[in-house]
Amino acid sequence: MTLAEYIQPALDRKLPAALVAAFLLQTAGALFWAGSASERITVLERTVASDQDAIARVAVLEEEVRAMKETLDRIETKLDRADAARSE
Repeated sequence: MTLAEYIQPALDRKLPAALVAAFLLQTAGALFWAGSASERITVLERTVASDQDAIARVAVLEEEVRAMKETLDRIETKLDRADAARSE
């Protein structure tokens, strides 16, 4: 018996309607799951993108605060020297 003779009778049999319905429902469920997973991934990507913007703004603010602290330190040093010069 050749392979073709073995496969042909299996292909000629009719599939039960319940089996076809189960395959269709399973396929529909898989497609629905994939669609909802895709939507969740899209939402997460948007969240990460907005978080990246916030992180960039915080980094800029940190740099500005550091510069302000340096300026304040220089002003305090000058004021200390001016007070020391006046008290002499």
